[in-house]
Amino acid sequence: MRRIYVTAFLGVMMAVSLMAQTASAETRLTLRQQSIARIAFCTGNGDLEGLKPALAAGLDNGMTVNEIGEVLIHAYAYYGFPRSLRALQTFIAVLDERKAQGIEDVTGKDASPISDSRSRYERGRDILAEISGVPADAPKPAYAEFAPVIERFLKEHLFADLFERDVLTYAERELATVSVIAALGESVEPMLRSHMAICRNLGMTQEQLGQVLLMAKNSVADRQAEDVFPKGDKLPDSPNFTGEAWLETLVTKADSMDCTVGNVTFAPGVRNSWHSHPGGQILLCTSGEGRYQEKGKPVRVLRPGDVVKIAPDVVHWHGAAPDSEFTHIAIGPQQAKGGAVWLEPVTDEEYNGE
Repeated sequence: MRRIYVTAFLGVMMAVSLMAQTASAETRLTLRQQSIARIAFCTGNGDLEGLKPALAAGLDNGMTVNEIGEVLIHAYAYYGFPRSLRALQTFIAVLDERKAQGIEDVTGKDASPISDSRSRYERGRDILAEISGVPADAPKPAYAEFAPVIERFLKEHLFADLFERDVLTYAERELATVSVIAALGESVEPMLRSHMAICRNLGMTQEQLGQVLLMAKNSVADRQAEDVFPKGDKLPDSPNFTGEAWLETLVTKADSMDCTVGNVTFAPGVRNSWHSHPGGQILLCTSGEGRYQEKGKPVRVLRPGDVVKIAPDVVHWHGAAPDSEFTHIAIGPQQAKGGAVWLEPVTDEEYNGE
């Protein structure tokens, strides 16, 4: 039942999220914003496997340890301590792995001491008025009249205790909030729209918010996808892949079928190098969002259900979108003609369609 609610909820928002696909470079989310949104969404969704590459990407995109930790703490106000604590434990493991690899991540600043002598309620009330554009003395919503204590908790704890912590900006906290609420899915569309309005008041564009919802939709689709085939083993480090990828071999040359079949999964942003196949190749896209390009042609977006037919000796590459894991079935026919011919790596400019 939860899947039905989430799917229906995100379907309502597709009109907004589709705008993200045509947004210009000036109106797209920055890498930092993408990291905040993906980290918050994976935390709220309890997707710890998806959270690991999102955390690493956030660090690689310039976020400090304390800034990422603050996103994970912020999420608890919407999803509770269990998921926030599990996300923090996952983050510690990622930091330990990176340290073992010789990567020294920047800790960053702590939250500044609070010098405002007013009550927490007054401070939270005024922060909410500032970020929402709704006057503090506006009529209270029905839930606040019915249960005044929860309105006090919201003002004192959420908008004072959390929002006053200046490790993140107000806009970044609201971006994380929208991402977490998108992960909730069930019957919270009014809250999502309310926080999207706050994001716009803080300077985010409708196109950027569309990107956030598109990321949420892709992540939900990934989690809902049936694991018909195992993810397989992580491929060893190779110059032909820019990062983590997994392979489950389903049909091998030894099966005497003159073809190979494998289930291939790319981590977000990972792609393979330019290459070709003497016997051609067929890709059956099963989950996430991917990218594909043939030499001399534009980059093509791939989604579940897409089929790519690659003629023999056509030079091409394929991989995951920047913010989504991507899985496809790769079929290699006419293996008697030979295996893949690997060429040079795909540049960032080529990957981004520049």
